[in-house]
Amino acid sequence: MATARIVLGVGGGIAAYKVADLLRKFTEAGHRVRVVPTASALRFVGEPTWAALSGQPVSTEVWDQVDEVPHVRIGQHADLVVVAPATADLLAKAAHGLADDLLTNTLLTARCPVLYAPAMHTEMWEHPATQANVATLRSRGAIVLEPAVGRLTGADSGKGRLPDPAEIAAAAYRLLERADDRPAADLAGRHVVVSAGGTREYLDPVRFLGNRSSGRQGYALAVTAAARGAKVTLVAANTALPDPAGVDVVRVVSTEQLRDAVLAAAAAADAVVMAAAPADFRPATYIGSKIKKREDGSAPTIELVQNPDILAELSTHRARPEQLVVGFAAETGDADGSVLDHARAKLARKGCDLLVVNEVGAGKAFEVADNAAVILSSDGAVTEVPFGPKERLADVVWDLIAARLS
Repeated sequence: MATARIVLGVGGGIAAYKVADLLRKFTEAGHRVRVVPTASALRFVGEPTWAALSGQPVSTEVWDQVDEVPHVRIGQHADLVVVAPATADLLAKAAHGLADDLLTNTLLTARCPVLYAPAMHTEMWEHPATQANVATLRSRGAIVLEPAVGRLTGADSGKGRLPDPAEIAAAAYRLLERADDRPAADLAGRHVVVSAGGTREYLDPVRFLGNRSSGRQGYALAVTAAARGAKVTLVAANTALPDPAGVDVVRVVSTEQLRDAVLAAAAAADAVVMAAAPADFRPATYIGSKIKKREDGSAPTIELVQNPDILAELSTHRARPEQLVVGFAAETGDADGSVLDHARAKLARKGCDLLVVNEVGAGKAFEVADNAAVILSSDGAVTEVPFGPKERLADVVWDLIAARLS
């Protein structure tokens, strides 16, 4: 990634102390960072800290260094503006075009991607005024991450916590990578649902039927969609990955729970991407105590019943006519056909718009950071994605979805 000029706007919230770590991540990656705090932010972290970590002058007022016209020049010259923490007050000012200090003036003059990382109490985030301001900013192409869920100021817990600085940095880098040749926020105003991980069907309190899916590809899809401006609901089945910044995460265990969560979220979604690996079968009976070995060496017989076909149900009963449904197929070739033969049959059977086909096997697809795929379209188009990071495959999937949604 080339060196970028980043403006780091710091709002007046207690989470400002975490932003020093974000600044460090940007500078250590070689980027030139200009910190523009609000006056309230300096009550939490002082000017010397920001100046020392950035190596750049720090100011809150348009009247400082007037000869350089900072209220115009800073925004004009930036490759990216990141606002963290983005308080309710800052989001309101940005949405309504108010400009009473250097940061809000900079936001009006910036023509580069702008990323907001909100942090505030749950009640403030959920207030209709804040939600309206967020919707306004997103409609204009700004990226507003969803706040994290966790401990807030004092004894309070809930949604409103600043996303982890590493996650904010990752979202910022995604914007910088796409800024050269693609719209930064081509999914702005869209709500997408992504499923990830593998479901578990318990036989008894300690044993389950499952699969090897780590959820990495689904998480990559969620992260890249958020970086492109979408409101993202991630339904995660038994993953050990940290919650992505800017994403609403719903955790499930079984295939039936996955179905219920995905269908509920899909009711308001423009696109649903089923990257999870649901178990096809579950035990007909759950044994409430651990199944013991038998003294005669015989094994118990386990009766299985078929789980619901979530992808087919989503495709057949769409929440809205224009909703897009994307499936994933982990396939192996056999005597009955090749990987693509089986995938084409699955695409026709499921009725989805796109099917992302992975050939699985030793070192392929599962539990690795890289992936290769072929994306089949219901209109007969074929898109090959060479081996590379799962985020790259995710971007190709969203490219195809964005083109269809537009």
